[in-house]
Amino acid sequence: MSHPTCSIIIRSFNEEKFIGKLLHGINAQSIRNQIEVILVDSGSTDDTVKIAREFGVRIVNIRPEDFSFGRALNVGCQEANGDFLLFASAHVYPLYTDWVEKMVAPFKNEKVALVYGRQVGNEITKYSEEQLFKKWFPATSCYEQHIPFCNNANAVVRKVLWFQQPYDEQLTGLEDLDWATKIQKQGYIIAYEAFAPIVHVHEETPAKIKNRYRREAIALKNIYSKEKFSFWSFIRLTISNIWSDALHALHDGKFIREIGSIVQFRSLQFWGTYLGYNGNSRPDETLRMRMYYPNDFAKILFNRRKSNADTGYGEKIDYANLEY
Repeated sequence: MSHPTCSIIIRSFNEEKFIGKLLHGINAQSIRNQIEVILVDSGSTDDTVKIAREFGVRIVNIRPEDFSFGRALNVGCQEANGDFLLFASAHVYPLYTDWVEKMVAPFKNEKVALVYGRQVGNEITKYSEEQLFKKWFPATSCYEQHIPFCNNANAVVRKVLWFQQPYDEQLTGLEDLDWATKIQKQGYIIAYEAFAPIVHVHEETPAKIKNRYRREAIALKNIYSKEKFSFWSFIRLTISNIWSDALHALHDGKFIREIGSIVQFRSLQFWGTYLGYNGNSRPDETLRMRMYYPNDFAKILFNRRKSNADTGYGEKIDYANLEY
């Protein structure tokens, strides 16, 4: 390969169910010959790494106890050769063959530091999460966003700016928001590309939902130290969001089917947020491992002891009959 335009960096831990779909989607990209793919794996015990090797992906390993979201990204970025660093979760996959092409297009504006793309759910996405996707990732692009919101499940940054400002490895999440906040203060632009969507698959138990929002709240408290989240905030936001989702479900004809899921998801979302805001700002290592590896905590602990507006979408990627 000649010098790649874009390095795709994927963080993984036991992602055999979906990583093949992501890598198939990458191979279908219109500028595939300008892309390199790097997998940063933090101790998978399933076939994640085996599947990645079948696609010719470069594998970088880190120990589970060394993992943080920022640490995994920094390790991958250090290995990358591309001018642009595109981050994709291992449980996402692109819908169109021009996904990467559209993600890097806004960088024609030299002031653009970061581009993030649209995220949608699939048939197993919880109804409330679907509402979050619609709110956070609308169908309209914005090439000069005024707030530092972004999401590294589908985002790309200039490598030269990452060199100047690596990701914070101490945060328990939201390393993307932290990076965007700092880079925007330097006068750079954040862009949102609606026509570069990926499907983001969350198969989470109730405990994982609570855990995700808890660690993100801990991170948010460190990024924005003046922010507060009281028990009254938990009550108010839980009720208002359940009410909003219920009205949408009623309109969609899904109220009876989804109301239980709505109540559960929103309650866990804001209870986890409350716990995160009102706990330790810097969790000890035992809590940190529980946050990153909630299902595999005991096993791991044992082993240790041992720019231009787009007008539409490109060609749809065919995932029919793809099995891994």
